[in-house]
Amino acid sequence: MIINDFHLPGSVCFSNFRPDWSTQLEYIDYLCLRIKLMVDKDEYRKRIILTASKIFSHYGFRKTTMDEISRALKKGKSSIYYYFGSKEEIFEAVVLYEANQLRARLTKAIKEVDSPPDKLRNYIYVRMREFAKLSNYYNAVFDKNLDHFEFIEKIRSRYDREELAILRLLVYVGNNRGIFAVEDSEYTAMSIQTMLKGMEVPLFWRKREMDINDRLEAILSLIFNGIMKK
Repeated sequence: MIINDFHLPGSVCFSNFRPDWSTQLEYIDYLCLRIKLMVDKDEYRKRIILTASKIFSHYGFRKTTMDEISRALKKGKSSIYYYFGSKEEIFEAVVLYEANQLRARLTKAIKEVDSPPDKLRNYIYVRMREFAKLSNYYNAVFDKNLDHFEFIEKIRSRYDREELAILRLLVYVGNNRGIFAVEDSEYTAMSIQTMLKGMEVPLFWRKREMDINDRLEAILSLIFNGIMKK
């Protein structure tokens, strides 16, 4: 909803509306209208992001056009340009939205259990499963054709830093409790992250449920038990 298109009774344009401050009731009504417009604006912006996400996932960034997004929304392009200046800005918003979704799911997975091994197990399972489902975020991280976008590199760097910090904390807590036996939490976390990154692409070449489960269990077994006979 565009603010300038909203009119109060009596054909008073909202953008030029000045309430009569003589009564608190009128002031409250005025604030309620402002809040409603802000909510409507946020909801429509989110609707653009969710709709564009599906189109980007289907056609890819390069083949997606603003015309396709506007047709899917059943709105004119001008209503989209009110919120986003270009297709690139929409894609950035989509990628950031998916990144936040992944972050929320990982946080939830870690909080669901208590022990460091279970937290690490949950993190790896959710991370490897959910990452590929968020196709636009996945493409932003891996598609070299998107390297020229400055925000892509920022997202990649932030993702790596956040993941390393989580893994380092999980390893440190487990080591501090005497559950893990590692000499350096930093290098152990970096090694786990490297292992996970190496599995990302081949793991999802064939998305068979059993294949994914078996591979994830093999990763976890290697992390927790190693390959040396005890």
